[in-house]
Amino acid sequence: MDNNFKMVAKTLFGFEDILAKELTQLGAMQVEKGVRNVSFVGDKGFMYKANIGLRTAIKILKPIKSFRVTREIDLYKNVKDIKWEDYLKPTGSLAVDATVNHSIFTHSQYTALKTKDAIVDRFREQNGQRPNVDLRFPDLKINVHIDRQRCTISLDTSGESLHRRGYKTATNIAPINEVLAAGLIMMSGWDGQSDFMDPMCGSGTILAEAAMIACNIPPNLMRKEFAFERWEDWDVDLFETIEESLLKKARDFHHKIIGYDKSPSAVRKAKENIKNAHLEEFIHIQHEDFFKTQKAGDAKLHMVFNPPYGERLENLNIEEFYGNIGTTLKHGYPNTDAWLVTSNLEALKYIGLRPSRKIKVFNAKLESRFVKYEMYEGSRKAKKRD
Repeated sequence: MDNNFKMVAKTLFGFEDILAKELTQLGAMQVEKGVRNVSFVGDKGFMYKANIGLRTAIKILKPIKSFRVTREIDLYKNVKDIKWEDYLKPTGSLAVDATVNHSIFTHSQYTALKTKDAIVDRFREQNGQRPNVDLRFPDLKINVHIDRQRCTISLDTSGESLHRRGYKTATNIAPINEVLAAGLIMMSGWDGQSDFMDPMCGSGTILAEAAMIACNIPPNLMRKEFAFERWEDWDVDLFETIEESLLKKARDFHHKIIGYDKSPSAVRKAKENIKNAHLEEFIHIQHEDFFKTQKAGDAKLHMVFNPPYGERLENLNIEEFYGNIGTTLKHGYPNTDAWLVTSNLEALKYIGLRPSRKIKVFNAKLESRFVKYEMYEGSRKAKKRD
């Protein structure tokens, strides 16, 4: 039990429930939901596991000290008192990032600078040497969080945001974030027990995340590096054991994942990304205009997509475009659960269908809606009788 410690997984607004469930299923202890984060307890192996295996986490932080701050000197003294030599060599490198909500600490970059000064001063006073700042590839990444009068200093175990899975080398205009894509698919209730389609697949993010969910493949196997790999206590054997144990839980998938896009360059990019992710055997991408297609077969279809909003494509007639989405779903896709995300709340009116679910989410800073349309079998059968 002594080897366990508290960690905090950061996520996007509205994904706290999904992330808490993911953590519980992975085996985390003392799982507690916050706002845009979930805290939990585990050991070093679980820290590795959380980074490799969580689909809806952006970062995993390891808090090392929490204290009250009312003045600037409180921050400096408390940070300087931390035994940084336990985490970093004097010849090493560091980076600090900060988020602040405080009447005195109003500027995150200034807060990060003061934190860095305190760490560097401690090293300089102890042995005359000081670590350097390296914003791109530091040996130690430190996170400062000040909310009102409470400051928490954490080690960033992940490094670069966990949405950067490593498979995406080609992107289009405003590609969907991988964590957002995975969270939406999970929120839609897709369990890999039916065919899946993204009819406007862009660079293939939703398709890749859907395939990894269906096959229970850990999302971050392709990552080049996690921050903890530069730590003093990095245990490569333990990491490989954890990775192997997660891979053993992969499962078979007996349905199809289909992607359409009417842009030839998008289709090319999507295929490239799917190949990078080693998911070609599960995903079929075709150059198609969704509005000219119909569903193949009578089996249940699960659809998740991220249509253009207007911000992304100039010269887009929003009323006509979203109207065509509704028409195509109604006449061409019976027995389909269709989910779409949009930040153009006005555009939803033009679809002309009544959504059965409507969930508030954020796409980057844009307030959006994730909506579900249930298309029943009846309409096509009725047409056939006529």
